Amino acid sequence: MTNMRAFFSFLSVIILTGLMTAQQSRITVGQQAPDIVLPQTDGTSFSLSSLNGKVVLIDFWATWCAPCVEEQPELKTLYNTFSEQVKNKEFEILGVSLDRSKENWQKAIERFGINWIQVSDLKFWKSPVAKAYEIEELPFNVITDGQGKIIAKNLHGKELEDFLHQYFNQKK
Repeated sequence: MTNMRAFFSFLSVIILTGLMTAQQSRITVGQQAPDIVLPQTDGTSFSLSSLNGKVVLIDFWATWCAPCVEEQPELKTLYNTFSEQVKNKEFEILGVSLDRSKENWQKAIERFGINWIQVSDLKFWKSPVAKAYEIEELPFNVITDGQGKIIAKNLHGKELEDFLHQYFNQKK
């Protein structure tokens, strides 16, 4: 009986360790961001790697996500705040929608006046990109440097703006 308890205790530790390891995100600051290749609203393919040389805010969002919708005007302000860096090809936002409806997605882009790059495969949570970035909830974002390395993740509002100001001020 004692051997059986010891065996099950040992087995429990192995299983729990495996579960804890499986839940740790592989998307970490300092690693190379997985490439994203998805269609834009007009159907043409777009690749994250085409933005090499720029700091990129990858914004994962969806029209059915209330916090994501609330964040879009803030992102518009942020994009305008860093318009000089956009113009100088130093900064870009890449919106990755986890929507299912192309119509809802396009209407939201128009409604919010989103003028940065938008892509989606309209596969909802089943998008390979959602899996590659281990997205479990929205909104979610990742910031990459000019070499595609992740320099920050899941920053929002003032914290995001402050990070970008600090990053670009260090580059001067």
